[in-house]
Amino acid sequence: MSGGAAAGAYSIEQHTHLFAAWAASRAASVKGCRFSVERGRTVLEAVGFAADFSTPEQLPDPVNVDAQHKRWRNCACDFAANNGLLLTHGVAAKLINVYLKSRFVCGGQHSHKNVAAMHPPIDKLLLDELAQINFGHASKEWRRFSRKGWSKLTSDKYERLIDLIRNNMGDKPLWMIEEYWKGSQ
Repeated sequence: MSGGAAAGAYSIEQHTHLFAAWAASRAASVKGCRFSVERGRTVLEAVGFAADFSTPEQLPDPVNVDAQHKRWRNCACDFAANNGLLLTHGVAAKLINVYLKSRFVCGGQHSHKNVAAMHPPIDKLLLDELAQINFGHASKEWRRFSRKGWSKLTSDKYERLIDLIRNNMGDKPLWMIEEYWKGSQ
């Protein structure tokens, strides 16, 4: 049994952790920053995402989510760099956001206030669709982010993109921006 579970100790928390790490690693590994699922899982675990990180109460309060997300990204980037992998903040964010989406949003915790405040995964398909429909009357900004490329985002640009999403979502959970994601079609 891979993934660190001792014989007989396999739990739903271990199962969802491994699935979320697999999904996140597959989604975030891109041209210019390719890595294996095992390597992505190692980065996520260095950030503090493990089988026992399984309840929405362990997530930051909505007021603190951006500061905590920045700490997670910095930790991921630093750990990766110390282990021979260069992660941008855009790639680190995708790794973190898909992990959290798999674990909490799609794990039935979507209405919890801490989960509703989590950053959504970002990619070109989402940004292009937001530009196409002129979401929030901000097509120029969405296009600018799309041209830059989600995987090349710096910390500051990533935070500006999340602010743009948040400012146009009103009171809706941030995960709901994915209504406009065309990756499932």
